[in-house]
Amino acid sequence: MLLPARLCTGAQWSDTCILNISSRGLLIHSARPAGKGSVVELRRGDHVIQARVVWRDGARVGLQCDERLAIEQIVTLGQSRAFQLTAGESATGAPPSRAMAERSRLRGRALEYFSIAVIAVSIATSVSAMVETALARPLALIEQAFGNPQR
Repeated sequence: MLLPARLCTGAQWSDTCILNISSRGLLIHSARPAGKGSVVELRRGDHVIQARVVWRDGARVGLQCDERLAIEQIVTLGQSRAFQLTAGESATGAPPSRAMAERSRLRGRALEYFSIAVIAVSIATSVSAMVETALARPLALIEQAFGNPQR
């Protein structure tokens, strides 16, 4: 399994992948692994896991937890949540808050609707100009054939 998550070692956050999970431990792959014996914080969705590094082999790290893990809940988080986890960091280095992510989502949605409206208006204007151009000559010929009563 490859489950994206966020890892805090000291005061720095980084992306990580959970490779394996059990009721009291995890196997992760991290570009910034912590040293053996250090305590780390792992976040996946709303789950915050405090764990101790029990072994390390390159980028692969074995973590042991004091409390039981909710394996099914951690594993079954929706894919869209996984993308949200790696979307960015705040100024403090912590993962984005739920409210901040919601504001960003709403801002993106508003920008999308605005863009669609601008495209629709542009298409309507272009079609109107094309119709006017296409009908101008035939209407001029009809006007000329019947004569212009206003002249």
